[in-house]
Amino acid sequence: MTEGIHRSNEPAEVPGELREARATIDNIDAALVHLLAERFRCTKKVGVIKAHLNLPPSDPGREERQVARLRALAEEAGLDPVFAEKFLKFIVEEVIRHHEDIAGTMAEDGAQQAVPGAVGPRA
Repeated sequence: MTEGIHRSNEPAEVPGELREARATIDNIDAALVHLLAERFRCTKKVGVIKAHLNLPPSDPGREERQVARLRALAEEAGLDPVFAEKFLKFIVEEVIRHHEDIAGTMAEDGAQQAVPGAVGPRA
């Protein structure tokens, strides 16, 4: 893997202290991308299971519990809980869209009897 995709290329005139701080941010950003990719792999499996069980793509009760849990975690971590909630809602909207696509694809394919955990149409 090349450094260019993992860390921004800073011009030579950027002071060393700033470059180091930005390198740390770049590492965290890379970790976030990998964590989100793993999260979406897991939610894809959930979408297949939900489609297999004819459950709706959205689970408002779970979403409310997750928001409350994430807000508490954010407060504990010193992160703005309003931001944490907005971030989770953004992710959940995308997950629901994926689950709708998975359910639609399984219905079109007549694959309601598919094995839970099978790969759906999206990552």
